[in-house]
Amino acid sequence: MPQRLELFAVPGLPMVQPGDDLAALIADRVGPLHDRDVLVIAQKIVSKAEGRSIDLATVAPSSRAVALAEEVGKDPRLVEVILSESTRVVRSRPNLLIMQHRLGFVMANAGVDHSNVAPPDGIDYALLLPLDPDGSAERLRAALTQKFGVRLGVIISDSFGRPWRRGTAGVAIGAAGLPSLIDMRGQPDLFGRILEVTVIGFADEIATAAGLLQGQAAEAQPVVVVRGLTWTAPDAPVNELVRPPEEDLFR
Repeated sequence: MPQRLELFAVPGLPMVQPGDDLAALIADRVGPLHDRDVLVIAQKIVSKAEGRSIDLATVAPSSRAVALAEEVGKDPRLVEVILSESTRVVRSRPNLLIMQHRLGFVMANAGVDHSNVAPPDGIDYALLLPLDPDGSAERLRAALTQKFGVRLGVIISDSFGRPWRRGTAGVAIGAAGLPSLIDMRGQPDLFGRILEVTVIGFADEIATAAGLLQGQAAEAQPVVVVRGLTWTAPDAPVNELVRPPEEDLFR
């Protein structure tokens, strides 16, 4: 394990627009990168670059969306978009929708967001998660690796609430070039006892650390470099972090 880590935000990134070459925008501003650096990139700018926004004026809510919107006190058009990104409603109450996203994530509003997405034309947009966050992370990793000639990891991060604790924390929704999970089972602890259940959410821990610099409001620091990490486990995408239904005791 490393004894020291460095984290720094990439300065000067412009407001990302649909179709932007996000890897080029980052490469022009990040400075030299080192082997095993991990870039944590906020989901919003990945979604923006990939054109994952919807003009709510074009959305016709279904009767199901209208009924659910009345229950929770949300815009029926927004609820229709949330339903389209989801496989089921996990919980609902006024001003809250907890959904199972089509990728398996359990999260508020299926990751559909209104904050920090308003464009200058004033159109009321909603922003969706990338279609394939692991794939997005791999494309960014490949482009940045080619540019800098070093082995890099890339994490696409988002902020999730937690069912047993207040407050949101950073999590990984996409990853490439590193293990999202590190299975410690079978290894000895400090006193030689064999670990039986310890599996580390490595990508989530990195995303949470980077979130201290990224912020969740007007900080405008969506890309963070984490330097000094080491690992020996094989690369694994974030979809391995999603707990399968047969292991889920709470849904």
